[in-house]
Amino acid sequence: MTALGPYLPRGTLNREEQPALEAEGLFLRPWAAADASAVPKAYSEPDISHYNRRSMSTEDEAVEWTRRWGVRWQEETGANWAVCAGNGRVVGRAALSRINLYEGDGELGYWVLSAERGKSVAPRAVHALKSWALGTVGLKRLQLSHSIRNEASCRVARKTGFELEGTRRSALRHADGWHDMHLHAAVRPQHSTST
Repeated sequence: MTALGPYLPRGTLNREEQPALEAEGLFLRPWAAADASAVPKAYSEPDISHYNRRSMSTEDEAVEWTRRWGVRWQEETGANWAVCAGNGRVVGRAALSRINLYEGDGELGYWVLSAERGKSVAPRAVHALKSWALGTVGLKRLQLSHSIRNEASCRVARKTGFELEGTRRSALRHADGWHDMHLHAAVRPQHSTST
């Protein structure tokens, strides 16, 4: 029996700089220290802080947060993008975390500033990131998980082709207690080969 090797080799991500991505009138680019003021503002918004379970109150924390994402890109374990309007203003975030090149999978997450909601920012960003991860990078599977109370995230997942696979009961602790979590996934299509 032959042992299985990695689905994707080391160097799949970090052989190049983290790319900027087009997203139907938006663009995704790596976070920069200059974006530091936008991050605490985002995490002060109740919906973002509640469902993302983190706090960040200073620009110094935000600068360190952006620096760590650069490290994760080099380690090939994660990547984080600022979602920007055409004028360069940050309107949201899209990220791949828990990247596992050996198995060919990762987890997609996002948030959108409250003033930008209702403008299809999240679906456009998620679609662009999903297309890049499954297409250009060649990951086999992406998953997306959200509290069942976060109906907006469920709509984004369905709209962008992440099929609901099930509910993980009492899976994640939030400030108001344990939440059941929906698990959605998108899988790279199989390509048939002739024999």
